[in-house]
Amino acid sequence: MRFASRLLPALARLLALLWLVPLAAYAQGQAPVLLVVGDSISAGYGLAPGQGWVDLLGQRLQKEGYRYRVVNASISGDTTAGGRERMPSLLKQHAPAVVVIELGGNDALRGGDLAAAEANLDAMVAMAKSAGAKPMLLGMQLPPNYGAVYVRRFSAVFENVAKSRHVPLVPYIFEGFGDDLSLFQPDRIHPLAMAEPRIVDNVWPTLSAMLVRR
Repeated sequence: MRFASRLLPALARLLALLWLVPLAAYAQGQAPVLLVVGDSISAGYGLAPGQGWVDLLGQRLQKEGYRYRVVNASISGDTTAGGRERMPSLLKQHAPAVVVIELGGNDALRGGDLAAAEANLDAMVAMAKSAGAKPMLLGMQLPPNYGAVYVRRFSAVFENVAKSRHVPLVPYIFEGFGDDLSLFQPDRIHPLAMAEPRIVDNVWPTLSAMLVRR
């Protein structure tokens, strides 16, 4: 009986170790996460489920043979300050391999402090790098009615962060169709479903260069 009482705990520990081995192996084989942190442009505002560019990106990844799992953490109305606040928990929860940051448009539309927006984006990129992820930035442009100086300063926000942190940048995700109002919803801000594939086309060349086939 004494031998049995000593043997049973040892067997229990052995079984626990044998159970953890396949779980660890399974975890190592999981698809790496591609995390998108953005605002309504990436959240698919005004679109049916599955029509947004982030959903289409997931389809492109599969088609091109990449195993990444896309996690869309975008929130309509979010700002760079909101993204900066959310970033630590998102990195901890998802442990992403790649982080795509699409924020700043709402800061500018509200006439916000662009120096603060730049600092927020810089902090987000730094946090992603510290977590072992590869960050990239998606830029936006403002219409000329905001004034030439403010428009130039806004574009420079993304350029400055990308240059100082040595991260890839897509300068304008609406490149090639941003002036075509027939491709936008009545608010003239959010693209229609027919324009969403063009966002993917604009993002893909820069993003695909960061990806690894597994």
